[in-house]
Amino acid sequence: MTGRDGGADIGPIGNSPVVVLVRPQLADNIGAVARAMANGGLFHLRLVAPRDGWPQEKAWRNASGADRILDALTVHETVAEAVADLHRVFATCPRPRHIVKPVLSARGAAAELRAICARDLRTGLLFGPERAGLDNDDMAQADALVRYSLNPAFMSLNLAQAVMVMAYEWWTAEDCTAPRRLMTNETRIATKAELESFFVHLIDELDACGFLRNLPKRPGMVRNIRHFFGRGEVTEQELRTLHGVVTELALGRRLRGRDEREG
Repeated sequence: MTGRDGGADIGPIGNSPVVVLVRPQLADNIGAVARAMANGGLFHLRLVAPRDGWPQEKAWRNASGADRILDALTVHETVAEAVADLHRVFATCPRPRHIVKPVLSARGAAAELRAICARDLRTGLLFGPERAGLDNDDMAQADALVRYSLNPAFMSLNLAQAVMVMAYEWWTAEDCTAPRRLMTNETRIATKAELESFFVHLIDELDACGFLRNLPKRPGMVRNIRHFFGRGEVTEQELRTLHGVVTELALGRRLRGRDEREG
């Protein structure tokens, strides 16, 4: 093939499902599928009777660097041939047509695929043509169907989007990334001691300016201030900034002759 620069250095990651595109119509979509697969750590791609033949230069141009997936893909005449060496095959199917098979959500399918692959069995995912999807004969090759949980009034996805959903679920099924974290960049979360130092500084200046002059309410007001700063994960840099704010406010008050500690 010409017109390719080698793309990203991607390759197989463990035992992962084979993506089988049945009678794909557009080279652009095949390239976009490779890109989606690379996002989710999938590598093995097979084409069944691509409408315009193979290879097609447009696919590489639309793969955004996922060239190695396209370089390694294989082409087959039938679905049976494409899945012959696999042990378990799931087929994506938005509209099951009177077929008695297990139907899984994308997340459920990814969990089952992970469990099957962990037993060193080879698995595959069938995706149908852009216009009509898989037919009954195609789905007869599958052990289970996958139906995405989408808006029932509009479940239309293009081919690459359909692959992306499964690639994402496959990747996140074993992803250990925390569901929530605080981005601190070059600073860090402040310690309790650093927070206490700031509280002492702030409350001292609030006493000096008279904000806490109501003695019966003072303990509750101090607690509220502590709760306010204790709700989130304040960073060391933020505390240094707040120290500076309090210091400058106190200095400004003194320059205007309003330091209540002096009278």
